[in-house]
Amino acid sequence: MGEPRGDTRERIQAVALELFAEHGYEKTSLREIAERLHVTKAALYYHFKTKEDIIVSLFDDALARLDDLIAWGQAQPPTLETRQELVRRYADNLYTSAPALMRFAHENQGTMRDLAVGEKMKCRVRALIELLADRKAPLTDQLKSAMAIFGLNIALFTFDDYDITDEERRTTGLTVAMEMISSSQSTER
Repeated sequence: MGEPRGDTRERIQAVALELFAEHGYEKTSLREIAERLHVTKAALYYHFKTKEDIIVSLFDDALARLDDLIAWGQAQPPTLETRQELVRRYADNLYTSAPALMRFAHENQGTMRDLAVGEKMKCRVRALIELLADRKAPLTDQLKSAMAIFGLNIALFTFDDYDITDEERRTTGLTVAMEMISSSQSTER
């Protein structure tokens, strides 16, 4: 009996991300992905027709998690505690579900600009930032909110040549993000 379809899809996504990290998105072929999986190209095509389909599927999953987080944030009272919890939840999501994907986006910025999913991700991040400080907030608060979110992302890459874990990166990024959020002047959206 074969693997359930979802398991195969997840294996393809994981292997594709590995190869994209090793060789780059543009230099990785579907044939190489199939070979690493020990399947035929036809078997791979059953799940994904193109490399873009693989990336879109990965980002669709990430976008759904961001949508859930944004919906949660919109349903909460506009307090400092809510903003801090939003940042904590974003960090947890980023570092448990998406570090390889964020590394892909960072290392393939040109590709991300060309894919529609890149614009979708940008819109979700903007919505998240606006939950932390809306457009009526002082510009300094808006910038601190953006820095909090982007700081968590940057912490994934800043210490690449350090011998530290993703958890140490997460803790460092979260500490800085919390400082940014806590130093904002307003607590209401």
